[in-house]
Amino acid sequence: MDLTTQYLGFNLRSPLVAAASPLSEDVGNLKRMEDAGAGAVVLQSLFEEQLQQDRAEVTDRLEQGTESFAEALSYFPELSDYKLGPESYLEHIAKAKKALGIPLIASLNGSSVGGWTEYAKQIQQAGADALELNLYAIPTDPDISSATVEDTYVKIVQSVKSHVTIPVAVKVSPFFTNFAHVAKRFDEAGANALVLFNRFYQPDIDLENLEVVPNILLSTPMAMRLPLRWIAILYGRVKADLAGTSGIHRATDAIKMLMAGAAVTTMASAILRNGIKHLATVETEMKQWLEQHEYESVTQLRGSMSQKSCPDPTAFERAQYMKALATFKPA
Repeated sequence: MDLTTQYLGFNLRSPLVAAASPLSEDVGNLKRMEDAGAGAVVLQSLFEEQLQQDRAEVTDRLEQGTESFAEALSYFPELSDYKLGPESYLEHIAKAKKALGIPLIASLNGSSVGGWTEYAKQIQQAGADALELNLYAIPTDPDISSATVEDTYVKIVQSVKSHVTIPVAVKVSPFFTNFAHVAKRFDEAGANALVLFNRFYQPDIDLENLEVVPNILLSTPMAMRLPLRWIAILYGRVKADLAGTSGIHRATDAIKMLMAGAAVTTMASAILRNGIKHLATVETEMKQWLEQHEYESVTQLRGSMSQKSCPDPTAFERAQYMKALATFKPA
């Protein structure tokens, strides 16, 4: 059974990619992911704020007694709270690259156009095979239009692409007025892949201490429905590769995403919940399903259930919403 697939210009042994997670901070874990069947691995993100804070701390030490240190930086975690700071992140890339035989994808998480994009070049020099831009922002200013937000994101992609020659994937949220248009703009800006979708970790309220606190919930298979729909809609309409993320827990989840048109499916929550060995389980079950349904390769099924190939293209649009409501029978 041929599970190979093309993603970011690389020939991957499998469409199962280990997404960014705390596990990726250890080279030994990365090697175990490769041994379990991962076609590629994505490192945990380095945040724009980490780079800004790193520079600010250097400036603060050089200008003791001045007001140069930005007060707003106190709202971010201390550098010591991050397991991998800017310099150690580059060292981690170099070590991981030597240990792995599969593509190593670094990750930058940012929301503004600035000098942090220059760090992308250092990531390339450290040995990363590709870079995933994790564009994450919560616009709250009512005077900032959706067009301004989109323009900022596109400029980030263009800026990073101007600094590196390695492939660049763009991981974004679905919260746009017309995501198809935004995807087209990223494609035209040079994105080599679109990773759908970023998960926003919503805050919670601690009732006892009256504090707003972070709350991370691992995904469930239901989360894959949204990226499944948009990958199916975009397949054949953009040149960029499409990667499905969020809710990929089982072999059938990955197969559905590939049928919609994804080149790869990325997994994090399932690995965190079941262990790295879960990658091997999913791969085995994927092979079994393909054999039972007389498929010879992943390439053969890719895009077969996309909007472009589906007998009823409206199934991915408003008509499906109306049909779902009309056919639902309450208990």
